[in-house]
Amino acid sequence: MQEQNKMKKWALLFGFLICCSGILSAQEYFVYVAAESEDEVHLVRFDAASESAEIAETITVGRFPTEIDGPHGISVAPDGKHWFVSIAHGNPFGLLAKYETETNKLVGTTELGMFPATMEISPKTGLLYVVNFDLHGPMRPSNLMVVDPNDMEVLDVIDTGVMPHGSRISPDGAYNYHVSMMSDELIEISAVTMEVTRKLKLTKGMETMASGDEHAMHHTAMNNTGMNHSEMMHNPVEKPTWVDPHPTKPLVYVAANGSDEIIEVDIQKWTITRRFNTGKAPYNLEISENGRWLVATYKGEGSTGIWDLESGKEVAKIANTRRVSHGVTISPDSKYAFVSVEGIGGEPGSVEVIDIEARELVDYVETGKQAGGIYFWKMSN
Repeated sequence: MQEQNKMKKWALLFGFLICCSGILSAQEYFVYVAAESEDEVHLVRFDAASESAEIAETITVGRFPTEIDGPHGISVAPDGKHWFVSIAHGNPFGLLAKYETETNKLVGTTELGMFPATMEISPKTGLLYVVNFDLHGPMRPSNLMVVDPNDMEVLDVIDTGVMPHGSRISPDGAYNYHVSMMSDELIEISAVTMEVTRKLKLTKGMETMASGDEHAMHHTAMNNTGMNHSEMMHNPVEKPTWVDPHPTKPLVYVAANGSDEIIEVDIQKWTITRRFNTGKAPYNLEISENGRWLVATYKGEGSTGIWDLESGKEVAKIANTRRVSHGVTISPDSKYAFVSVEGIGGEPGSVEVIDIEARELVDYVETGKQAGGIYFWKMSN
């Protein structure tokens, strides 16, 4: 009898541990995504246990209820307490808005430049670095603005390339990396000194050109008169739209939207080490936290590619539910990629959840029109 009671107790304990293990392993994932043609930001929740995604909350953003202000870039503070959205349109300038993550209430704004786009906060300086894409202005160099996210004040304005985009911070917080779409450049800025430290030409055959040589030839003329695309000495080929640093290696990866490539750059040697041929018009990309995977959106064909960085091979290409794939963010456990898809015309946008290891689309949720900027917030049990 005593032996039977012991066995029952062990069975109950074993069952309890299994139950607890199941509870602890059931993860929920939260991401923010901007619907640019709706003036909305959605908080999306994904339940890994049921493999289902839903809109947890929709936040109306922008200044003018009767106009489309165009929320474009999204970022979350390193401590997870606030999220930021760039409002691209304005008269003449756009703005940066700050919200609490727990309440999704607006707590501050500051004016930026023409068509502010992507941004990220440095864990080293605590400052936010946002590029002004200047989509509708003349074809001349734009800038990156450094913002104190606590006081919401612009601290510095740094001249950079033509149509800068893809503003991302190195893992140690020491540098900002972004690309210049219309001058085919990768640009590095010191997050501490707030100065441009290096530029790298991404065009094949021009990689060894001294930093800024071709750009400098026309800098004065472009600033004084403005130039259209055809008048530029260098017509862009790569048209880079995004950059993301590797979490542990001295590498950054660039999405070359115009040449259908992903470009790997060794930031110690400041040279291009590999070029990967991709699907049509790669637009955004991100490296998984474990450093193994690169996930890229192919805007020109409505699909998402998963790349094994060690082999340099694309291991899967997954069709999105609609056309015009846009942004991607990866969960910190490197399991899931969350992809924003714009849709066409009056179609709704969507956020699509891809299981990276299984290499398959597991669920999606419809959003407001033109889903674009997307950023991971948190995981919870």
